[in-house]
Amino acid sequence: MIPPSSTDRLARQQASFVRRRPHLLARNRIRKAMNDYFLERDFQEVETPILQVSPGLEPHLHAFETGLVGPDGQKSTLYLHTSPEFAMKKLLALGEPRLFQFARVFRNGERAATHHPEFTMLEWYRAGESYLSLIDDCESLIRAAARAAGTDLLRFGGKTCDPTLAFERIRVREAFRRYAGIELACPPAREQPDRTQPDRAQLAEQAHNAGVRIAHDDSWDDIFFKVFLEKIEPHLGVGRTSVLMDYPIHMAALSRPQAQEPDLAERFEIYICGLELANAFGELTDAAEQERRFARDMALKAELYGTTYPIDPEFLEAVGHLPDCSGIALGFDRLVMLCTGAERIDDVLWLPVADAGLGNP
Repeated sequence: MIPPSSTDRLARQQASFVRRRPHLLARNRIRKAMNDYFLERDFQEVETPILQVSPGLEPHLHAFETGLVGPDGQKSTLYLHTSPEFAMKKLLALGEPRLFQFARVFRNGERAATHHPEFTMLEWYRAGESYLSLIDDCESLIRAAARAAGTDLLRFGGKTCDPTLAFERIRVREAFRRYAGIELACPPAREQPDRTQPDRAQLAEQAHNAGVRIAHDDSWDDIFFKVFLEKIEPHLGVGRTSVLMDYPIHMAALSRPQAQEPDLAERFEIYICGLELANAFGELTDAAEQERRFARDMALKAELYGTTYPIDPEFLEAVGHLPDCSGIALGFDRLVMLCTGAERIDDVLWLPVADAGLGNP
Protein backbone atom coordinates (compact mmCIF):
# COMPACT_ATOMS: atom_id res chain seq x y z
CA MET A 1 0.00 0.00 0.00
CA ILE A 2 1.30 3.46 -0.95
CA PRO A 3 1.51 5.77 2.09
CA PRO A 4 -0.90 8.75 1.90
CA SER A 5 2.01 11.17 2.18
CA SER A 6 3.59 9.67 -0.96
CA THR A 7 0.30 9.99 -2.85
CA ASP A 8 -0.02 13.64 -1.86
CA ARG A 9 3.56 14.35 -2.89
CA LEU A 10 3.06 12.71 -6.28
CA ALA A 11 -0.11 14.74 -6.84
CA ARG A 12 1.77 17.96 -6.08
CA GLN A 13 4.57 16.97 -8.43
CA GLN A 14 2.10 16.17 -11.20
CA ALA A 15 0.38 19.52 -10.78
CA SER A 16 3.75 21.27 -10.88
CA PHE A 17 4.76 19.40 -14.00
CA VAL A 18 1.51 20.26 -15.81
CA ARG A 19 2.10 23.93 -14.96
CA ARG A 20 5.73 23.83 -16.11
CA ARG A 21 5.27 21.75 -19.25
CA PRO A 22 4.62 24.70 -21.65
CA HIS A 23 7.92 26.21 -20.50
CA LEU A 24 9.68 22.90 -21.11
CA LEU A 25 8.31 22.53 -24.63
CA ALA A 26 9.46 26.07 -25.35
CA ARG A 27 12.87 25.12 -23.93
CA ASN A 28 13.21 22.40 -26.55
CA ARG A 29 12.24 24.76 -29.38
CA ILE A 30 14.69 27.39 -28.15
CA ARG A 31 17.52 24.90 -27.96
CA LYS A 32 16.87 23.68 -31.50
CA ALA A 33 16.80 27.24 -32.85
CA MET A 34 20.11 28.06 -31.16
CA ASN A 35 21.69 24.80 -32.25
CA ASP A 36 20.67 25.53 -35.85
CA TYR A 37 22.26 29.01 -35.62
CA PHE A 38 25.67 27.55 -34.88
CA LEU A 39 25.51 24.70 -37.36
CA GLU A 40 24.52 27.10 -40.15
CA ARG A 41 27.72 29.08 -39.40
CA ASP A 42 30.14 26.16 -39.49
CA PHE A 43 30.55 25.76 -35.74
CA GLN A 44 31.31 22.27 -34.47
CA GLU A 45 29.27 21.02 -31.54
CA VAL A 46 31.60 19.39 -29.01
CA GLU A 47 31.25 17.31 -25.88
CA THR A 48 33.94 17.64 -23.23
CA PRO A 49 34.41 15.75 -19.94
CA ILE A 50 32.48 16.87 -16.89
CA LEU A 51 35.15 15.37 -14.63
CA GLN A 52 38.14 17.70 -14.48
CA VAL A 53 41.42 18.09 -12.62
CA SER A 54 40.49 21.73 -12.05
CA PRO A 55 36.80 22.64 -11.88
CA GLY A 56 37.17 26.36 -12.55
CA LEU A 57 39.14 28.78 -10.42
CA GLU A 58 36.91 31.77 -9.73
CA PRO A 59 37.42 32.54 -6.02
CA HIS A 60 33.72 32.58 -5.10
CA LEU A 61 32.61 29.44 -6.95
CA HIS A 62 32.38 26.14 -5.10
CA ALA A 63 32.69 22.81 -6.90
CA PHE A 64 31.48 19.27 -6.27
CA GLU A 65 34.39 16.95 -5.45
CA THR A 66 34.53 13.26 -6.32
CA GLY A 67 37.06 10.43 -6.51
CA LEU A 68 38.28 8.48 -9.51
CA VAL A 69 39.35 4.89 -8.87
CA GLY A 70 41.64 3.34 -11.48
CA PRO A 71 41.79 -0.33 -12.50
CA ASP A 72 44.68 -0.83 -10.06
CA GLY A 73 42.67 0.69 -7.22
CA GLN A 74 44.64 3.93 -7.22
CA LYS A 75 42.49 6.92 -6.26
CA SER A 76 42.65 10.51 -7.48
CA THR A 77 40.52 13.56 -6.79
CA LEU A 78 38.49 15.07 -9.60
CA TYR A 79 35.77 17.73 -9.72
CA LEU A 80 32.55 18.33 -11.63
CA HIS A 81 33.32 21.31 -13.80
CA THR A 82 31.77 24.71 -13.08
CA SER A 83 32.20 25.59 -16.77
CA PRO A 84 33.45 23.72 -19.87
CA GLU A 85 35.88 26.57 -20.55
CA PHE A 86 39.16 24.82 -19.73
CA ALA A 87 38.34 21.78 -21.88
CA MET A 88 37.02 23.81 -24.80
CA LYS A 89 40.13 25.97 -24.86
CA LYS A 90 42.22 22.81 -25.10
CA LEU A 91 40.31 22.04 -28.31
CA LEU A 92 40.96 25.58 -29.58
CA ALA A 93 44.67 25.04 -28.93
CA LEU A 94 44.47 21.82 -30.97
CA GLY A 95 43.18 23.78 -33.95
CA GLU A 96 39.36 23.66 -33.84
CA PRO A 97 38.41 27.23 -34.93
CA ARG A 98 34.69 27.46 -34.09
CA LEU A 99 33.05 25.35 -31.42
CA PHE A 100 30.01 25.38 -29.17
CA GLN A 101 28.54 23.25 -26.42
CA PHE A 102 25.38 22.98 -24.37
CA ALA A 103 27.12 21.80 -21.21
CA ARG A 104 25.72 20.55 -17.92
CA VAL A 105 27.69 22.40 -15.26
CA PHE A 106 27.74 22.19 -11.47
CA ARG A 107 28.13 24.77 -8.71
CA ASN A 108 27.76 23.89 -5.06
CA GLY A 109 26.07 26.15 -2.55
CA GLU A 110 23.91 27.82 -5.21
CA ARG A 111 20.13 27.48 -5.10
CA ALA A 112 17.79 30.41 -5.54
CA ALA A 113 15.26 31.80 -7.99
CA THR A 114 17.94 32.18 -10.69
CA HIS A 115 20.53 29.66 -9.43
CA HIS A 116 20.56 25.87 -9.44
CA PRO A 117 23.34 23.44 -8.43
CA GLU A 118 23.17 21.76 -11.86
CA PHE A 119 22.30 23.85 -14.90
CA THR A 120 22.91 24.23 -18.64
CA MET A 121 25.52 26.62 -19.97
CA LEU A 122 25.84 27.46 -23.65
CA GLU A 123 29.46 28.26 -24.39
CA TRP A 124 31.04 29.09 -27.75
CA TYR A 125 34.38 30.28 -29.14
CA ARG A 126 35.60 32.00 -32.28
CA ALA A 127 39.27 31.80 -33.30
CA GLY A 128 40.70 34.81 -35.08
CA GLU A 129 37.74 37.06 -34.25
CA SER A 130 37.24 39.94 -31.82
CA TYR A 131 35.19 39.51 -28.68
CA LEU A 132 32.92 42.23 -30.06
CA SER A 133 31.76 39.79 -32.75
CA LEU A 134 30.12 37.84 -29.94
CA ILE A 135 27.68 40.71 -29.43
CA ASP A 136 26.33 40.08 -32.92
CA ASP A 137 25.96 36.39 -32.06
CA CYS A 138 24.00 37.29 -28.93
CA GLU A 139 21.65 39.62 -30.81
CA SER A 140 20.83 36.89 -33.32
CA LEU A 141 20.56 34.10 -30.75
CA ILE A 142 18.30 36.00 -28.35
CA ARG A 143 15.97 37.01 -31.18
CA ALA A 144 15.90 33.43 -32.46
CA ALA A 145 15.09 32.20 -28.94
CA ALA A 146 12.21 34.66 -28.59
CA ARG A 147 10.77 33.63 -31.95
CA ALA A 148 11.04 29.95 -31.05
CA ALA A 149 9.21 30.62 -27.78
CA GLY A 150 6.52 32.63 -29.60
CA THR A 151 7.02 35.83 -27.61
CA ASP A 152 7.52 39.48 -28.54
CA LEU A 153 8.86 40.50 -25.13
CA LEU A 154 11.30 39.01 -22.65
CA ARG A 155 10.12 39.17 -19.03
CA PHE A 156 11.51 38.83 -15.54
CA GLY A 157 10.87 40.43 -12.17
CA GLY A 158 8.14 42.73 -13.43
CA LYS A 159 10.44 44.13 -16.15
CA THR A 160 10.26 43.67 -19.92
CA CYS A 161 12.77 43.81 -22.76
CA ASP A 162 12.17 44.00 -26.51
CA PRO A 163 14.63 41.58 -28.18
CA THR A 164 14.19 43.19 -31.58
CA LEU A 165 15.74 46.50 -30.47
CA ALA A 166 19.44 47.17 -30.99
CA PHE A 167 21.50 46.37 -27.92
CA GLU A 168 22.54 49.21 -25.64
CA ARG A 169 26.31 49.32 -25.16
CA ILE A 170 27.35 50.91 -21.88
CA ARG A 171 30.76 51.06 -20.26
CA VAL A 172 31.17 50.08 -16.61
CA ARG A 173 32.37 53.56 -15.67
CA GLU A 174 29.40 55.17 -17.44
CA ALA A 175 26.98 52.83 -15.66
CA PHE A 176 28.40 53.84 -12.26
CA ARG A 177 28.15 57.49 -13.21
CA ARG A 178 24.62 57.24 -14.61
CA TYR A 179 22.95 55.10 -11.97
CA ALA A 180 24.98 55.75 -8.81
CA GLY A 181 26.59 59.16 -9.38
CA ILE A 182 30.01 57.56 -8.82
CA GLU A 183 33.16 58.38 -10.75
CA LEU A 184 34.86 55.01 -10.87
CA ALA A 185 38.62 55.45 -10.89
CA CYS A 186 41.10 52.66 -11.52
CA PRO A 187 44.89 53.14 -11.80
CA PRO A 188 46.44 52.07 -15.11
CA ALA A 189 47.48 48.44 -15.43
CA ARG A 190 51.18 49.37 -15.34
CA GLU A 191 50.69 50.75 -11.80
CA GLN A 192 49.24 47.50 -10.47
CA PRO A 193 51.47 44.65 -11.64
CA ASP A 194 50.45 42.64 -8.58
CA ARG A 195 46.76 43.35 -9.06
CA THR A 196 46.78 45.80 -6.16
CA GLN A 197 43.36 47.29 -5.69
CA PRO A 198 42.43 50.83 -6.70
CA ASP A 199 41.74 53.56 -4.16
CA ARG A 200 39.30 52.00 -1.68
CA ALA A 201 38.77 55.15 0.39
CA GLN A 202 37.63 57.17 -2.61
CA LEU A 203 35.12 54.53 -3.68
CA ALA A 204 33.90 54.01 -0.11
CA GLU A 205 33.14 57.70 0.29
CA GLN A 206 31.25 57.87 -2.98
CA ALA A 207 29.29 54.71 -2.14
CA HIS A 208 28.31 56.17 1.23
CA ASN A 209 27.15 59.38 -0.47
CA ALA A 210 25.08 57.24 -2.85
CA GLY A 211 23.31 55.63 0.11
CA VAL A 212 25.02 52.23 -0.09
CA ARG A 213 25.87 50.68 3.28
CA ILE A 214 29.39 49.32 3.48
CA ALA A 215 31.43 47.66 6.21
CA HIS A 216 34.79 48.87 7.47
CA ASP A 217 36.50 45.73 6.21
CA ASP A 218 34.91 45.74 2.74
CA SER A 219 37.53 45.63 0.01
CA TRP A 220 37.37 47.75 -3.15
CA ASP A 221 35.80 44.81 -4.96
CA ASP A 222 33.25 44.30 -2.17
CA ILE A 223 32.17 47.93 -2.42
CA PHE A 224 32.09 47.74 -6.22
CA PHE A 225 29.70 44.79 -6.15
CA LYS A 226 27.49 46.26 -3.41
CA VAL A 227 27.02 49.41 -5.48
CA PHE A 228 26.57 47.37 -8.62
CA LEU A 229 23.93 45.03 -7.22
CA GLU A 230 21.96 47.77 -5.47
CA LYS A 231 22.22 50.72 -7.83
CA ILE A 232 23.15 49.51 -11.29
CA GLU A 233 22.10 45.95 -12.11
CA PRO A 234 18.33 46.59 -11.70
CA HIS A 235 18.49 49.19 -14.51
CA LEU A 236 20.33 47.04 -17.04
CA GLY A 237 18.44 45.40 -19.88
CA VAL A 238 15.15 47.17 -19.14
CA GLY A 239 13.36 47.96 -22.41
CA ARG A 240 16.24 46.65 -24.48
CA THR A 241 19.24 44.40 -23.91
CA SER A 242 22.30 45.97 -22.27
CA VAL A 243 25.91 45.10 -23.04
CA LEU A 244 28.03 46.13 -20.04
CA MET A 245 31.56 46.68 -21.32
CA ASP A 246 35.09 47.65 -20.32
CA TYR A 247 35.64 46.17 -16.90
CA PRO A 248 38.68 47.26 -14.85
CA ILE A 249 41.67 45.08 -15.73
CA HIS A 250 42.00 43.68 -12.21
CA MET A 251 38.58 42.10 -12.86
CA ALA A 252 39.88 40.58 -16.06
CA ALA A 253 39.38 36.92 -15.03
CA LEU A 254 40.55 35.00 -18.11
CA SER A 255 40.39 37.96 -20.50
CA ARG A 256 43.22 40.00 -21.96
CA PRO A 257 43.82 43.76 -21.61
CA GLN A 258 42.54 46.11 -24.28
CA ALA A 259 45.26 47.22 -26.66
CA GLN A 260 44.34 50.93 -26.56
CA GLU A 261 43.31 51.08 -22.88
CA PRO A 262 45.34 48.45 -20.98
CA ASP A 263 43.70 49.40 -17.67
CA LEU A 264 40.49 47.87 -19.11
CA ALA A 265 39.75 44.25 -19.97
CA GLU A 266 38.33 42.81 -23.19
CA ARG A 267 35.20 41.71 -21.36
CA PHE A 268 31.48 42.33 -21.55
CA GLU A 269 28.34 40.97 -19.90
CA ILE A 270 24.81 40.75 -21.31
CA TYR A 271 21.88 41.87 -19.14
CA ILE A 272 18.16 41.49 -19.76
CA CYS A 273 15.48 42.69 -17.30
CA GLY A 274 18.16 43.25 -14.65
CA LEU A 275 19.33 39.63 -14.97
CA GLU A 276 22.86 38.69 -15.97
CA LEU A 277 22.69 36.37 -18.97
CA ALA A 278 26.18 36.03 -20.47
CA ASN A 279 29.85 36.80 -19.85
CA ALA A 280 32.34 37.22 -22.72
CA PHE A 281 36.10 37.62 -23.07
CA GLY A 282 38.76 38.37 -25.57
CA GLU A 283 40.73 35.38 -24.35
CA LEU A 284 44.06 35.67 -22.58
CA THR A 285 46.82 33.81 -24.44
CA ASP A 286 49.71 34.51 -22.04
CA ALA A 287 50.25 31.32 -20.00
CA ALA A 288 52.56 32.96 -17.46
CA GLU A 289 50.07 35.76 -16.76
CA GLN A 290 47.25 33.20 -16.54
CA GLU A 291 49.20 31.22 -13.95
CA ARG A 292 49.84 34.38 -11.92
CA ARG A 293 46.13 35.21 -11.95
CA PHE A 294 45.17 31.69 -10.89
CA ALA A 295 47.67 31.80 -8.02
CA ARG A 296 46.25 35.11 -6.80
CA ASP A 297 42.68 33.84 -7.08
CA MET A 298 43.48 30.69 -5.11
CA ALA A 299 45.25 32.75 -2.43
CA LEU A 300 42.05 34.81 -2.09
CA LYS A 301 39.92 31.66 -2.01
CA ALA A 302 42.10 30.23 0.76
CA GLU A 303 41.76 33.46 2.72
CA LEU A 304 37.99 33.66 2.34
CA TYR A 305 36.95 30.00 2.43
CA GLY A 306 39.92 28.01 3.68
CA THR A 307 40.07 25.89 0.53
CA THR A 308 41.65 25.87 -2.92
CA TYR A 309 41.45 23.88 -6.16
CA PRO A 310 44.40 22.58 -8.19
CA ILE A 311 45.63 24.38 -11.28
CA ASP A 312 45.56 22.15 -14.37
CA PRO A 313 49.03 22.25 -15.97
CA GLU A 314 47.63 20.95 -19.27
CA PHE A 315 45.28 23.92 -19.40
CA LEU A 316 48.15 26.37 -18.84
CA GLU A 317 50.04 24.66 -21.65
CA ALA A 318 46.99 25.05 -23.90
CA VAL A 319 46.72 28.78 -23.07
CA GLY A 320 50.22 29.26 -24.42
CA HIS A 321 49.16 27.72 -27.73
CA LEU A 322 45.81 29.47 -28.15
CA PRO A 323 45.23 31.51 -31.28
CA ASP A 324 43.77 34.98 -30.89
CA CYS A 325 40.22 34.10 -29.97
CA SER A 326 37.08 35.13 -28.15
CA GLY A 327 34.60 33.17 -26.08
CA ILE A 328 31.35 33.53 -24.17
CA ALA A 329 29.24 31.62 -21.68
CA LEU A 330 25.45 32.10 -21.68
CA GLY A 331 23.04 30.81 -19.04
CA PHE A 332 20.65 28.78 -21.18
CA ASP A 333 18.11 28.17 -18.40
CA ARG A 334 17.96 31.90 -17.67
CA LEU A 335 17.29 32.64 -21.32
CA VAL A 336 14.42 30.16 -21.26
CA MET A 337 13.08 31.92 -18.16
CA LEU A 338 13.17 35.25 -19.97
CA CYS A 339 11.44 33.84 -23.05
CA THR A 340 8.67 32.10 -21.09
CA GLY A 341 8.16 34.60 -18.27
CA ALA A 342 9.10 32.00 -15.63
CA GLU A 343 10.10 33.54 -12.32
CA ARG A 344 12.12 30.58 -11.00
CA ILE A 345 14.76 28.48 -12.71
CA ASP A 346 13.09 25.30 -11.40
CA ASP A 347 10.13 26.12 -13.67
CA VAL A 348 12.23 25.63 -16.82
CA LEU A 349 13.96 22.39 -15.75
CA TRP A 350 12.46 19.02 -16.63
CA LEU A 351 13.34 17.79 -13.15
CA PRO A 352 15.07 20.03 -10.59
CA VAL A 353 17.73 18.50 -8.37
CA ALA A 354 16.05 16.99 -5.31
CA ASP A 355 17.11 18.36 -1.94
CA ALA A 356 17.46 15.47 0.50
CA GLY A 357 16.88 17.79 3.42
CA LEU A 358 13.69 19.33 2.08
CA GLY A 359 12.17 16.59 0.00
CA ASN A 360 11.60 16.57 -3.73
CA PRO A 361 10.59 19.91 -5.34
